[in-house]
Amino acid sequence: MHTSLPDFEMPNEEQVHLAAESFRLLSDPTRIKILWALLQGESSVACLAELAGAAPTAVSQHLAKLRLAGLVKGRREGTFVYYSAADEHVRRLLAEGLFHADHIDRGDQDSAAPAGPARAAS
Repeated sequence: MHTSLPDFEMPNEEQVHLAAESFRLLSDPTRIKILWALLQGESSVACLAELAGAAPTAVSQHLAKLRLAGLVKGRREGTFVYYSAADEHVRRLLAEGLFHADHIDRGDQDSAAPAGPARAAS
């Protein structure tokens, strides 16, 4: 049935695996808080720990996993590392997830998609 659709194309195995891994890494509430904070701007582990309500060592471990998955990047300045979201794709992915969660919570799942991350935080 689907193969008869002219523009139908399944993602390849590598794309599926990488997407599933990204979603798996985003399944942790602390990681979502960390990423949301990083979408507002560059930050240090200590600041992220305070914002996420987690110990700095735990935040460092979360950041290491997020960095390996390509969701965050680090910039070294002397002995400090400042983290930021990897790119605009991360912003859209997280904004859509939060927007969707907000609408499930409110019971209006048929609403239009957000224009940007600001709506996800409302």
